[in-house]
Parts: sequence; structure tokens; C-alpha cells
Amino acid sequence: MSIKKSLLLLLVPFFLLADDTQGLENLTLDQALEIMKANNLELKISKFNEQMKEYEAKVAQGYSFGKLDATFQAARSNDAGNVFGFKLKSREANFGDFGFDQFLGAFGQAMVDANGNPDFNSFAQNMGNPQTQAQLLAIQPTNLNYPETRNHYQTTISYMIPIFTGGKLSQYRKITKALHEMSQLDTEKLFNEKVFQTKKTFCDIALLDHYILNLNNILSNIDKLEEIVSNMQKEGFAKELDSLEVQARKSEAQSMLSQANFNRELAYQYLSFLLNTEVNSIETHERIAPMPNIVQEDVNENNLDIQQAELGLEITDMNIRLQQANFLPEVGAMAEYGSSDDKAFNEFREKDFYTIGIQAKWNIFNGNIDKNNLEKAKVENLKVREQVSLAKKGIYLKVRKSITEIKSKDADIASLEKQLEFASRVYETYQEQYKEGISSISDVLMKQSKELEVLLKLLTVKNDRNNKIFELNSIINEGELL
Repeated sequence: MSIKKSLLLLLVPFFLLADDTQGLENLTLDQALEIMKANNLELKISKFNEQMKEYEAKVAQGYSFGKLDATFQAARSNDAGNVFGFKLKSREANFGDFGFDQFLGAFGQAMVDANGNPDFNSFAQNMGNPQTQAQLLAIQPTNLNYPETRNHYQTTISYMIPIFTGGKLSQYRKITKALHEMSQLDTEKLFNEKVFQTKKTFCDIALLDHYILNLNNILSNIDKLEEIVSNMQKEGFAKELDSLEVQARKSEAQSMLSQANFNRELAYQYLSFLLNTEVNSIETHERIAPMPNIVQEDVNENNLDIQQAELGLEITDMNIRLQQANFLPEVGAMAEYGSSDDKAFNEFREKDFYTIGIQAKWNIFNGNIDKNNLEKAKVENLKVREQVSLAKKGIYLKVRKSITEIKSKDADIASLEKQLEFASRVYETYQEQYKEGISSISDVLMKQSKELEVLLKLLTVKNDRNNKIFELNSIINEGELL
């Protein structure tokens, strides 16, 4: 595709939406599909779900890189245990914190005699005295029990990383990535459904337009017939009952026209909902959608339900490996570096500390929970494997059924076109015969009803055929790209 065509394709929705308040006029199907692709609310919601799944995959990937935390703590306390711990953390603890000043005073008194002179014999005697020993041990250090209030600031950087998890993290990454791909397939399926609904609504509107046009023609013919009956009644060749039959037929046709217009309005409302943009009119013309080329291998490769089933099978394979990882050990490492002081970031290098470690954990027994989860995962894998086979056969059966139905519709169209041609000729013939007094007005109106009935059947079958083609395109996933 050339650059000019690409730019034009991008700018078409912009110009169409510029006058959104009044609604779009003469919208083509290609333009409608572009607007639907950009504006449809269900598609937007599905794309948001895609983004969430993508972030979940990134979260799962992030666990492999470990966790680095920086922690800053600030505290103030006069609790004896806390204050001593603060000093110890800050590498400032001394013997004075244990009350050695009081102990040394009592210890010195034990080294003097009654006259106050140092005497080793007196010291040995006093220290051997159980009463003296009890007095020394009974001293309660004031600095330790009743410390002054102290501030404490600690800065720590810690890093933890898994070294070996038996493959759990890698399988989590693969599973979340596969779930993201599954959400993308969900969006594609939704997009195909909205393409089908948009095309179907265009065909419905085209059918109603054609039907309304023919009803207007019939009403015009009834008006002419009413005038003919009126003239013949004046000349005595027609009865009043003929006029009443024509009026009743006219009233019935007007009612059908009114109902068709209401249905047309509902179709436009639904189209506006699909496009999330007001649409006033579209370009419609009778179109026969071409039959796509069907190759079973291409269907198996492109069908979104089959792709999802195969992706689901891959996820169950990953889940088996994930459950097997529960039988292997888990190993992790940690490192911590920091510093503490009674002032923030004071003498950081002089009072710093570090800790490094490694941990290994291996479950020995948990009531066979891991074993049963593994067996469950294997059974799930077998089930999904059969579902993939069923999906392939079921989808291709659905394709063959659609092809058969389309061929049947083609035959019906050919038959109804001949019937319509015959019904139109019969109606014209009976109308001329009525003028000549050969046929009754009831016969004329009956043939007109038959013509309308065949026409409606023909338009409905053509519409059904196109819908079957659109549905088939959706199944084989060809045509529009998201």
C-alpha cells in the first residue's frame, strides 16, 4: 500500500467524526469498519484487558530480578532495652552503660582496712565474705536501668534474590505471557464478531431500504388501482365492495411500510451503537458476497478458537512443569548494608554494618498435596489435548455446514428470482383483466400480495446468504485485520 493511500485511510475516520453531532451521512461499509475499529466500546474494553495482562506478565518477569529496599528508621526512646540496643547498634556501648561506675566504687571499698588503708588481706577477706558478695551482686546499675532518652537513626539497604526455584519463576513468566497472548486472541475474536455485526447490519438496512422502496411502489400501484376502481364504479362496472377491498389493501400496505420504517430506524440505532458514532444514512446497494476459498489446513491454522485451544494446551504443559518444581529445593540469597547513630547519617562509614546470607528450603512432606496437584495438572493436559482435537474437527464441520447452507441459499435465490418474475407478470395480467371485467378486484389484490410475498422471500434469502458468508469469513479468520 502506498504512503498516500495509508494517510488517506488514517484520515477518513477523522473527517467522518468531525461532524459527529449531526451524524454521519452516506457512510460506506469500509468507512464504517474503520470507525468501528477505532471507536467500538467493547473493543476498547478488551484492549484494556490486554494491557492488564501485559503488565501481569511484566510483574512475573520482575520477580526474577530480586528485591532491593532502602529503609530509613527514626526513633526516640527511654526504654532500657531500646536505649542499650540503640547504643549497641551505633557501636557506642561501654562498661559505664552496665553500671560499672557503681560496681567499681563498691569494689574499691572492699580493698581497704578499717583505717582506710589499702590492704590485700582485707580485700581477700571481704571478697570471701558471702555478705559482701551479696551486696556487690545486689547493686542495680542506674545507667543501665534508667538511661537517658536517646534518638536513633538507622539507614539500611537490603537486597534479596531467588537463586534457584526449581523452574517456578520461569514457568510463571511463560504462563503470564501466554495469558497475554490469549487476551489478544480474545480481542481478535471480538473484532471479528463486530465486523460480522457491522456487515450484517449494513445488509439488514439494505434489505429494509429495498423492501420500503417496493412497498412505496406497491402503494403507488394501489393508488392507481383505486383510481381505476373509482372510475369504473362511476360507470357502473365496479361495485362498492371493490373500492372497500382496495382501501383495506392500501391500509395493510401502509401498516407494513410503517413497520419497515421502524425496523430501519432500529437498525440505524444498532449501527450507531456498534460505531459509537451517530449514523444518519449509509450507502447501500444489493451485493452478493463472494464465497471464500476454503482449505482445511488454513482453517486449522487461522481459526481463533483453534488457536486458543492450542495455546491453552501449551499453558497446561507449562503448568505440569510448574507443579513438578514443587518437588525441588528453593534457594535464595540476601545482603544487607547500613549504619546507625543518634544523629541522621552521622559517621556513616565508621558505624556501618553488613549481613550476607543464603537460605535453602526443601519440602519433605505435605500430605501428598504436591503429588496430587501434579496428577491433576497431567489430567488437565490430557483433557485440553482432546479439546484441541475436538475444536479442529468441530470447526471444520461447522465450515462444511455453512458451505452447504450457502449453496442451498444460492439454489433458493435462483428459484425465487424466477418465481418473482412469474408473479410480476401474473399481477400485470390480472390487472389488465380487471380493467376488461374478466377478473375480480380480489384476484388482482391476491396476485399483488403474492408478488410482494415472493419479493420479501427473495430479499430475505439473499440477506441470509450474505450473513452466512460473513459468518464463514469470521470462522476462517480472513479479511479484516485488527
